Amino acid sequence: MIKEIKNETEDKMKKSIEALRKEYQSIRAGRANPAILDKVMVEYYGVPTPLNQVGNISAPEPRLLMIQPWEKSLLSAIEKAILKSDLGLTPSNDGSVIRLIIPQLTQERRNELVKQVKKRAEEYRVILRNHRREANDDIKALQKDHIISEDEAKRAQDEVQKLTDKFIKEIDQVAERKEAEIMEV
Repeated sequence: MIKEIKNETEDKMKKSIEALRKEYQSIRAGRANPAILDKVMVEYYGVPTPLNQVGNISAPEPRLLMIQPWEKSLLSAIEKAILKSDLGLTPSNDGSVIRLIIPQLTQERRNELVKQVKKRAEEYRVILRNHRREANDDIKALQKDHIISEDEAKRAQDEVQKLTDKFIKEIDQVAERKEAEIMEV
């Protein structure tokens, strides 16, 4: 029982870390990264579709993204979707591909992005603490139902706390790497 609770909690925490990494990919750091376009939705035959499902996205240069739609008729829809997104990028269309030039980040913008990274990290720490609370509640319920002893419950809660500390440390490391990447000139 305790092992199942611990394993389930660990899985949830791992998934949370992966979700944070994925979110950090969409924060641009002055370098062209196709992942920044992951959240851009294009109107495709009346259905909002992720940009990476209607065209090929590549980064031929460190500060340039190229989008080659699978259908030429999508060029204007892709342009509109990029302009509507909060990326702050202006697409240039040459009739067959769309080019996005990634501008150099200003110091002010870098500081804003670092704040965003820190905010996200804190949100994910809270998520981990919620997972810990859920696991502790399950352990306390087992103890209350006399399925496990008080000592076993205490040991299990200590193990869950160690897990939480390990994953919070990992969140801190992921956030530090992203901050360093953003502040890199």
